[in-house]
Amino acid sequence: MPDHSASAASAAAATATSPLPTSTTSTAAPHPRPPWRQTLRVYLEPASLRMLTLGFAAGLPLLLVLGTLSFWLREAGIDRTTIGYLSWVGLAYAFKWVWSPLVDRMPLPLLTRWLGRRRSWLLLSQLAIMAGLAGMAFNDPRVALAPVVWCALAVAFGSATQDIALDAFRIESADTDHQAALAATYQTGYRLAMIWAGAGVLWVAARAEVSGASGYQHGAWQTAYLIMAASMLVGTLTVLLSKEPVQRPLAPSRNLMEWLRGALIDPFADFLTRYRWQAVLILALIAVYRISDVVMGIMANPFYVDMGYTKDEVAAVTKVYGVVMTLVGAFVGGALAMRLGVMRVLMLGAVLSAASNLLFAWLGTRGHDVTGLIFVISADNLAGGIASAAFIAYLSGLTNVQYSATQYALFSSMMLLLPKWLAGFSGRFVDAYGYPEFFISTALLGLPVLVLVAVVSRMKSAPKP
Repeated sequence: MPDHSASAASAAAATATSPLPTSTTSTAAPHPRPPWRQTLRVYLEPASLRMLTLGFAAGLPLLLVLGTLSFWLREAGIDRTTIGYLSWVGLAYAFKWVWSPLVDRMPLPLLTRWLGRRRSWLLLSQLAIMAGLAGMAFNDPRVALAPVVWCALAVAFGSATQDIALDAFRIESADTDHQAALAATYQTGYRLAMIWAGAGVLWVAARAEVSGASGYQHGAWQTAYLIMAASMLVGTLTVLLSKEPVQRPLAPSRNLMEWLRGALIDPFADFLTRYRWQAVLILALIAVYRISDVVMGIMANPFYVDMGYTKDEVAAVTKVYGVVMTLVGAFVGGALAMRLGVMRVLMLGAVLSAASNLLFAWLGTRGHDVTGLIFVISADNLAGGIASAAFIAYLSGLTNVQYSATQYALFSSMMLLLPKWLAGFSGRFVDAYGYPEFFISTALLGLPVLVLVAVVSRMKSAPKP
């Protein structure tokens, strides 16, 4: 499923093993590999621990407007084709580059003077997420679907804005050699939030159901989503208690056109200038790397409902155990990226992610098989964690710190645009051909990714800005 997850690796370590095109790569001799004890100790530093709770705040809204929402809608009797189209709510993440220059540079009245540029946008976006989740809770999709969709859009836009500010906050909070640790703890917090927003919301909804009543109960989902809204306070408190990272001072703008040029044009021109014709291949890789996971993920929860899995089974296997496996994959991927290079792990993640979708095709022929579900979720989430670790490391290495928020937003938006658009038709495909055929098709979508990784890995590094 789409996941805006993270783990990063040192560009210096990546350069030592493969020609990663990154703005932070130098032509100097590679640094010696650090001992494992020193590598792991970095996860306990304050900056890494802050990213743990901020990663939780980033991961919480995603499932609540995509994965968990699709489970809720299917249980409420909404058809699969409609659920597929409603996944386009997630396109807010794919277009966040449109307003990322504003988040990168525009001060907020009062808040920016109080908290600083990054933390003020983080706080505003978190408040929007909490309001949107509360709005979803007080509307029943079986009675009126439109209000739920509008509130979900508000959550998605707030969450996308939080991602813009948080990615910049992360990149600016440490040097290149520490980006792997920050992104790995971010990934941990993100996945813990996905346990809570996946298993937790199903567990709360199951226990909030009226005893003896059968079928769909909106009150149970209302309770669950209100608790999710309150859970965003973890991120809010972290923002209020954190320090604003040191930033490069922005050159003063003499007029509006000069400001717009610095905010909108320069970040994209910088990327094209550094990579020239290579930028086309890099952007193509970013656009399709997670396509197998994203397209498949929209139908995952309707698949569980239709196969007869209960809320508790889905919560325990896919939302708790599965996320633990993703965490294992993320740390394995992050460690491998630091020692072997990002591009090698990027290829490994692409192969594993596409292949794991074939296991869902097999599971679709088994009916209600909990043992089979455990096996498939183990393989799929381990692969997804490895792929996410390498991919976010790659994206982080492409950015120029002077335009970190805008450029990273562009990359992470492109990661979702094509996959999200295709995912909107997933429900129609399943209705026409069935689940096994759908999962096989999503695996085949990963084949072009392997070619692009191979080509990009052979490109020369861009000069350091």
